[in-house]
Amino acid sequence: MTEVHAVVGGPVPAQAGPDHDRRDAPAGEARVRELLGRMTIEEKVAQLVGFWEKEDGEAVAPLQGEFADSGRLEDFSRHGLGHLTRAYGTRPVDAAARAAWLWKFQRDLVTGTRLGIPALVHEECLTGLSAWKAATFPTPLAWGAAFDPDLVTEMAAAIGASMRALGIHQGLSPVLDVIRDPRWGRVDECIAEDPYLVGTIGTSYVRGLQSQGVHATLKHFAGYSASRAGRNFAPVHAGPREMADVLLPPFEMAILDGDARSVMHSYAEVDGVPVAADPAMLTGVLRDRWGFDGTVVADYFGVAFLNLLHHVAADNADAAAQALAAGLDIELPTGDAYLTLPASVRAGVVDETLVDRAVLRILRQKLELGLLDATFTEEPPGAIDLDPPEHRAIARRLAEESVVLVGNDGVLPLPAGRRVAVVGPNADRQGALFGCYSFLNHVLVQHPGVETGIEVPTVLDAVRGEFGADHVTWAGGCDVDSDDRSGFDEAVATASAADVAVLVVGDHAGLFGRGTVGEGCDRDDLELPGVQRELVEAVLATDTPVVLVLLTGRPYAVGWALSRCAAVVQTFFPGEEGAGAIAGVLSGRVNPSGRLPVSLPGSAGAQPYSYLHPTLGEGSNGTNLPATPVASFGHGLSYTTFAHSDLTVPATVPADGALRVTVRVTNTGAVAGDDVVQLYGRDVVASVTRPVAQLLGYQRVRLEPGQSVTVELTVPTTRLAFSDRTLTRVVEPGDVELWVGTSVRQDTQASTTLVGDVVEVTNASPRWTTTKLG
Repeated sequence: MTEVHAVVGGPVPAQAGPDHDRRDAPAGEARVRELLGRMTIEEKVAQLVGFWEKEDGEAVAPLQGEFADSGRLEDFSRHGLGHLTRAYGTRPVDAAARAAWLWKFQRDLVTGTRLGIPALVHEECLTGLSAWKAATFPTPLAWGAAFDPDLVTEMAAAIGASMRALGIHQGLSPVLDVIRDPRWGRVDECIAEDPYLVGTIGTSYVRGLQSQGVHATLKHFAGYSASRAGRNFAPVHAGPREMADVLLPPFEMAILDGDARSVMHSYAEVDGVPVAADPAMLTGVLRDRWGFDGTVVADYFGVAFLNLLHHVAADNADAAAQALAAGLDIELPTGDAYLTLPASVRAGVVDETLVDRAVLRILRQKLELGLLDATFTEEPPGAIDLDPPEHRAIARRLAEESVVLVGNDGVLPLPAGRRVAVVGPNADRQGALFGCYSFLNHVLVQHPGVETGIEVPTVLDAVRGEFGADHVTWAGGCDVDSDDRSGFDEAVATASAADVAVLVVGDHAGLFGRGTVGEGCDRDDLELPGVQRELVEAVLATDTPVVLVLLTGRPYAVGWALSRCAAVVQTFFPGEEGAGAIAGVLSGRVNPSGRLPVSLPGSAGAQPYSYLHPTLGEGSNGTNLPATPVASFGHGLSYTTFAHSDLTVPATVPADGALRVTVRVTNTGAVAGDDVVQLYGRDVVASVTRPVAQLLGYQRVRLEPGQSVTVELTVPTTRLAFSDRTLTRVVEPGDVELWVGTSVRQDTQASTTLVGDVVEVTNASPRWTTTKLG
């Protein structure tokens, strides 16, 4: 048998940069403690804050304009500096010129401050390095749709290489929030509604980024995505079992198996306690339970929000004291609250040992990254290509693997020579391909007239290239989010004259109300924004076959389209190479293989919904309002067909053992294609209600026509663990139903019985299903 991705339960060491000792080296520990002993209180606190150069009118963080200017960087950093906030990603700057400035600033810190400690530089990197002219990859929802952790590792390593070359040490990714309600604007930053898929893909990103000596930051710890009604910043009332079994596992995997070096707290309050001031979360779970020894950083302005928004602190000094005691080490993006700590320490309000604890953590991090030995006397990088061909190749592969063919009555793939009408507000718009934290939608939108800086063909460009410009006509029809119907007549006429109409609709990603999806851009319904559905209805009335292409950052309620359109293609902001991937699927050059990482809802009123629901969760009993989705988690069609047969599982398995599951997969169609083998399970009877289905493992396989392969999945029984009535995570003996399918819907079935005593789960328990092909 050939091993495909043998992931194991034990930690994988992060690579902290070439030729530098690990954090647990005795000499390194002695060094940071000696350095701490020489610090004044001002020098200590300087290590616990960031500095962000802001320009008037910028708004790339919540309530950014409400905070006072921090003054000149040179004055602010006279005692040193912990973090330099977003040196490249707040405005369009030439990378080489900015690197020269950064090297000089770091050199001045080394030579011009008493202790000579450089700053740690962090940047956003959710869809690639958030900098002008840098490669922009598909969004995390697209990573989830691809079901390809190895490719995500490759992507993250490419991102990390660019960051390291520019002197960036920490990336504010990945987002490990499990999707709970698609109305939430930040769904486009998330990976999936399944915690195992989030955990495996997210940990793969961590491994890739940290392989290049750039520390990953897990976001947003924890519970953020479970906000009331999907509203950003809204209260979270998730119970302890939902936290333990759904919302925490991805973070646990990324820390214990990916050795993630930093964690960012959630803005949320959970059952009335803001996470930024919760020692049970930031110390009890992270450090005492999981043994995390990295740094905890604030989400931007999150410490001050304890005073300004949560009202659990009387002022910023009180907020700083609470956050520091809870285990929050570093305030970002600036020091609005933590700069009060010297006065609080002198007044006896804050114990200086808490300051020392946090300072030691960042000094250890800087040691890991090689910063304590850095002099910055070497030349900074000159001209650097942040969007090289190898990055675009990764972006193209990931975009192609993430396209989900949701429905198809046989119209796709489109044969050559067809007259194709391309219609819709997202057909000829570069921003339609990118998420809210892409540089284009996050920053460049505030700098009109500045070129994009990277090659971004639109869907219209790609369709013209795929089918020939003389076979393609075009009409916009409407905007993404307005009630202007003035373009309907042209769109209808254009579609009427064609053999097929490709309608490209969906979202515009933005922040804080500037988009239809993104941070602070929540929805109270799940209809397509604006008058886009009316546009589709008008074109459908022409009787020209309609291929609906969705470029979105969340799933919308499109059951009406699935029943009436000739085909429906779902993409989740597929990045700079996304248009070519879509055009390739339309022509058949690319055989679609993406699978839905989140259910397509029947209605907004059915939310919040997850496929991980107990028997009564879908509403098939006792109510007239079922929550049944129109397309299930894991669903996705292909231009070929696959058969699953010979599913074998052992009759009994020790409750502290592993299930060895094998299944035969055959390409029964006429073209090559990728199947995503999905193994699900259900605990038949348990001490608490359990989901009707749970993803236990998965594997992407490519097969030629007629080819078969046996997929072996070794599933640790801890994949079936849950919090019992005492909130202890356990594996209980009993019957388990298993099935392999093309989605969560049951297909080839089998069963087994876990035998023995109840087994308590520990940090040493395996968390990953391993796979082999034979």
